[in-house]
Amino acid sequence: MPPGKYGMQEEWEKEDQQITMDFLLPTGIFLKFPVSRNDTIKSIKKMVWKNARSEALYSALDDPDGYVFTCINQTAEREELEEESRRLSDVRPFMCVLKLVAREGDRVEKLTNTQISQLIGKGLHEFEAQKNHEVNEFRTKMRTFCEEKAQERESLPWQQWMEFSFPCELEPCCAPPESSSVKPKNSKKIFIQIKFESCQESFMLQQDPQDLPVALMKSALKKKATVFRSVRQEPEDYTLQVNGRWEFIYGKHPLCQFKVSYCSREEPPPLPLKKNTSSLWSINEPFYIHLLQGSRVNADEGMKLVVQAGLFHGSELLCKVVTTSEVTVCSEPLWDQKLEFDINVADLPRMSRLCFALYAVIEKAKKPRGTKKKNKKADCPIAWVNTMVFDYKDQLKTGEFLLSTWPSVPDDKSDLLNPMGTVEKNPNIDSAAGLLIRFPNIRPHPLYYPPLDKVLTPPKYILNPPVVFIYGQRKILFPWLIQAKTVICFRIYDMEKNGDAVYATKDEYTKLKEIIDNKNSTEFFEDEKELLWKLRTEVRDRYPESLSKLLLITKWNKREDVVQMVSLLRHWPDLPAISALELLDYSFPDPAVRSFTIRCLKKLSDDELLQYLIQLVQVLKYESYLDCDLTTFLLERALSNRRIGHFLFWHLRSEIHVASVSLRFGLILEAYCRGDIHHIKLLTKQNEALGKMKALSDIVKSGSQKMTVDDLKLCIRQESYLDALSDLYSPLNPSIFLADICVEKCRFMDSKMKPLWLMYLNPSLQGDMMGIIFKNGDDLRQDMLTLQMIQLMENLWKTEGLDLRMIPYGCLSTGNKMGLIEVVKNSDTIANIQRNSSNSAATAAFNKDALLNWLKSKNPEDKLEQAIEEFTLSCAGYCVATYVLGIGDRHNDNIMIRETGQLFHIDFGHFLGNFKRKLGINRERVPFILTYDFVHVIQQGRTNNSEKFERFREYCERAYKILCRNGTLFVNLFTMMKAAGLPELTSFKDIQYLKDSLALGKSEDEALKNFKVKFNEALRESWKTKVNWMMHSLAKDNRP
Repeated sequence: MPPGKYGMQEEWEKEDQQITMDFLLPTGIFLKFPVSRNDTIKSIKKMVWKNARSEALYSALDDPDGYVFTCINQTAEREELEEESRRLSDVRPFMCVLKLVAREGDRVEKLTNTQISQLIGKGLHEFEAQKNHEVNEFRTKMRTFCEEKAQERESLPWQQWMEFSFPCELEPCCAPPESSSVKPKNSKKIFIQIKFESCQESFMLQQDPQDLPVALMKSALKKKATVFRSVRQEPEDYTLQVNGRWEFIYGKHPLCQFKVSYCSREEPPPLPLKKNTSSLWSINEPFYIHLLQGSRVNADEGMKLVVQAGLFHGSELLCKVVTTSEVTVCSEPLWDQKLEFDINVADLPRMSRLCFALYAVIEKAKKPRGTKKKNKKADCPIAWVNTMVFDYKDQLKTGEFLLSTWPSVPDDKSDLLNPMGTVEKNPNIDSAAGLLIRFPNIRPHPLYYPPLDKVLTPPKYILNPPVVFIYGQRKILFPWLIQAKTVICFRIYDMEKNGDAVYATKDEYTKLKEIIDNKNSTEFFEDEKELLWKLRTEVRDRYPESLSKLLLITKWNKREDVVQMVSLLRHWPDLPAISALELLDYSFPDPAVRSFTIRCLKKLSDDELLQYLIQLVQVLKYESYLDCDLTTFLLERALSNRRIGHFLFWHLRSEIHVASVSLRFGLILEAYCRGDIHHIKLLTKQNEALGKMKALSDIVKSGSQKMTVDDLKLCIRQESYLDALSDLYSPLNPSIFLADICVEKCRFMDSKMKPLWLMYLNPSLQGDMMGIIFKNGDDLRQDMLTLQMIQLMENLWKTEGLDLRMIPYGCLSTGNKMGLIEVVKNSDTIANIQRNSSNSAATAAFNKDALLNWLKSKNPEDKLEQAIEEFTLSCAGYCVATYVLGIGDRHNDNIMIRETGQLFHIDFGHFLGNFKRKLGINRERVPFILTYDFVHVIQQGRTNNSEKFERFREYCERAYKILCRNGTLFVNLFTMMKAAGLPELTSFKDIQYLKDSLALGKSEDEALKNFKVKFNEALRESWKTKVNWMMHSLAKDNRP
């Protein structure tokens, strides 16, 4: 028996324009008639009203605008079709049924009427049946009057609103109460128990009966600030409610006048013992948690389950990793084990991150008898999860937490913990393994991380000898820090007042300079760490841009060092914005550091911010809490510049499907849209067009029979596609308006993912066209990053007076493995040029005249020299760029030339030295592409024209030196992109390729010497490139 068919999915795939729909009217009438799949919801509603005229109860229908269609959509959810400009083919109801219901406002009105009718015991329809003008006018007048009063009440001040809603119940008083400033002598105190909302703690206060309610609130808030170490708040933010009743104590009446039920006692209840109000920093007890049990754990029988836990601050492990005992595999393994860490609660840094790894242990095969070695165990990673030790309000966490884990990827035990990963729980709670943990109640009251303003202004000072640096005749004094009990102290001493100064020697200063100048290393020996810390103030004053080095060697598990570092940071000079970018890496999570970084980034111009926006969005993933300075900064700038807003929207929207960032990115998107309501319509139009492009791409890729270009054009000509794909601002560049799509010029390409090639008429220039490529199935973020770097290189070169005629074409990821690429007009691939000039694919790659002849055909005599100059400049730029970035998979189908002579590269699927291999052999055997046919063009077709080639070499060397001088910027930008999860940018090994290619840590002469070696190698080994091109051409040749 064949399976049943449900829904209309097949109906929407058919090409028939007409579809028969059922309509359910609110009067109970049922209509059935055909409509076009391209009809809008609004036009269908008009048809319903037209057909309903001949039906019963038509007079019971109100104006069409008072109703809305509802349907069951493709995700089996009820959907209200409020947007009536949508077409039926866009809505795609699950069944051929549309139900007409009263709009939301009308339904609320009807519900209110029903409730009133039931309450007064008389139906409101009876009033309407009177058909009496006096009745109708009275109802209208009273409704207006009452609704106006309701609106006035909504704008009342708090005091008056309370008087209306909760009038005070007072004892009768024969005379006005005495002023609170003049109180009777020997008045008996009253005891009042106070409990704050959403807090389990309560405490007893003594008050004078003549005190006003505001005095009681001030006492309560003062007690709260002392006990809970919270920020002092104002009484205006609170009110007093009688426990268990909707009665409130407020106003200018003394406490003794309020009618409140008291439990009579012969003596007042005793005051609770005075609570320990010591700082978190006074708790010198080991930090611990309880691991209770797991849930939904899936592992093979015979294994043992283990959990590993580590405390991290950024990338730094704060103390030794703790491992649980082994338990037998089951769905809900039970540990109930205390995990104690070798760090005191007092030393926990504010951004402490607790990282867990769940893994299974397998016994390896036993060794033969006679071997003394024990059986080794293999670890099989299962899942990981991270959580913060403090919550977003600075409070040390307490109580139970169920952590929904993320599936593990690493293969070895050393990488089981993932401190760089998100602190969000896996939203897939039904399938993900879970870990139930409990944070202890270390004290009976909440513990907060000390506010920095209190930390940095301690009440007493105890000092050890200050540090003095002597350079020539100058004497420079710096503060030192020690701990006296729980008081953190620092102060600057005058040298004349203290003879026990610690001196920094000339050798130490020389050593410091060497450490600072080493740009290639972020790892330090112990003696280097000690020297950096000892001379930290010298670093601030002489080498402020080396702040990251100092932060990396700071002992974040020692609160004394943390206080000193934060204090030092308060007086740190602002860094250039491009130098501050590296401080957004996950290695620097401290809030003071990140606030300092944003302060520096505020100097970025709008153009500079756009240049680095991709990275700034990615490092949002490193933020531990939703409310952070970086989010505020990006939203502020986006709402001040719509172009920034446009790209911020798409960078966030393109990763909304990623579970670990979906909540964060979704909230930021919502905030942006609320801040720029008018932008919503434009972005919605772009999103609709992208939806149609994806639908077309899916049809092309998954057609049961081979799809032709004519079939694609037929699809685009449908009214719903034409409307969606026309009249929108390009997501690639919001300054470009894509007016009318030129269907005749549209096609799909023959590569694996069948990208769509869509052309648009330029309304401003007659006959001019603009094109975009839609890719579905490829992650374009790596292409986006590479092109961003090429754009940055071009900017740096131009700043130095070197224009290498680069073409960093537009590229934008818009969703899960889909996005847009700009079409570079009037260009062709080298492969096509070579194939078209040769009768054989085998010899095409070796035809050195093909490129020059093609340029001659496109450029008359007077323009040829300029075209060759354009080729020379751009070839130099891309030689350097592809070498520095380690671009791989370079063949003649992904190198193109414009008719004007500009050479440019496309398709950047491999970079940072991750070259393609076949049968274990590296296919990329040269540092960059510089073939003899390129040289032939550069030398204008003359073999003895060495002057032109030497000029080309000089362009390359000059361009390379400029990049080396800015090497740290490129390393920082790539490091920030590790959060993106690109397959070829996951580890420090990938970043190391960039450091090596940019010769970080070497002098300019050493760097240039190395580049010259690579340049000669590329020229000498270019025949290998030609062989690769020949093999590629043979594989791609489709000629009969």
